[in-house]
Amino acid sequence: MPQKSVLVTGAAGFIGFHLSKKLLESGFKVIGIDNLNDYYEVTLKQARLDILKQIPNFGFHKVGLEDKSGVEAIFQKEKFNYVVNLAAQAGVRYSIQNPYAYLDSNLAGFLNVLEACRHNKTEHLIYASSSSVYGANKKMPFSVHHNVDHPISLYAATKKANELMAHTYSSLYQIPTTGLRFFTVYGPYGRPDMALFLFTKAILEGKAIDVYNHGKMRRDFTYVDDIVEGIVRLLPAVPEGDPAWNGMEPDPASSFAPYRVFNIGNNKPVELIHFIEVLEEKLGKKAIKNLLPIQPGDVPETFADIDALEKAVGFRPTTSIDEGIGKFVDWYRDYYQV
Repeated sequence: MPQKSVLVTGAAGFIGFHLSKKLLESGFKVIGIDNLNDYYEVTLKQARLDILKQIPNFGFHKVGLEDKSGVEAIFQKEKFNYVVNLAAQAGVRYSIQNPYAYLDSNLAGFLNVLEACRHNKTEHLIYASSSSVYGANKKMPFSVHHNVDHPISLYAATKKANELMAHTYSSLYQIPTTGLRFFTVYGPYGRPDMALFLFTKAILEGKAIDVYNHGKMRRDFTYVDDIVEGIVRLLPAVPEGDPAWNGMEPDPASSFAPYRVFNIGNNKPVELIHFIEVLEEKLGKKAIKNLLPIQPGDVPETFADIDALEKAVGFRPTTSIDEGIGKFVDWYRDYYQV
């Protein structure tokens, strides 16, 4: 069998790094692209990249997705079997403060990826969506079969737009696309703007942590290794059009086109205050809590229905909060020598 080649966009990012490492260790050739922007500390992105560059069959291009000619040149130079698009401007709260930051990467950038896949006959495009697309939905657990037309942040709206754009290209050009709605991913080498990283740093430094919705928010925290396992299993599971799809009663999760959407979450929501208690236990230190109301753009609860994922590839995340936070704390203490 010839070696399969995968393009991972956002390869120096949190999930992109872990995915690239897993693919390389599994025998794939991986080409990573990333613009190494300064949304958070570039040294952490560089550290991830340095690890990947030590593994055979990894290549890297520093380019942003909004660079149309740059993206096209990489696709023409390197022939990919699969493309996993993880590059994006992340963050719900940041999208309220800096809305224009989301247009180039999340919309124009994704269009460039779709166009490149169209002209280079990519076998399967997998792209990151987000649990935030469920927006104002209250019915739990969140199902891929639910309507998601009421986002409450621009970040969520761009992710919903990605799903719509992917469907359009699947329909027009028969490009197989799979959208993955990630649920609050955490783990070693995680993003410094995420709660676990912020809390760990503040607690160790004896500083107060901001606890929104007075700690009553519930999140379907998902360990990064489970996210990666789901992606790897889905790569060869190329979607096909569903002949039973009915335009009179349209199912948002599938289509007459080669298009699918899945949730990847732990399927076990945890109250934020409990999450903090587990972290306190792992750190051996109590947090100083600054209890605050819920923030604009935040949802009170996320809870992933993952039946569709299990049916498609036989996989359910298994990492408990206790195990996952423990692994993160071990990494954090080692990486920052604290």
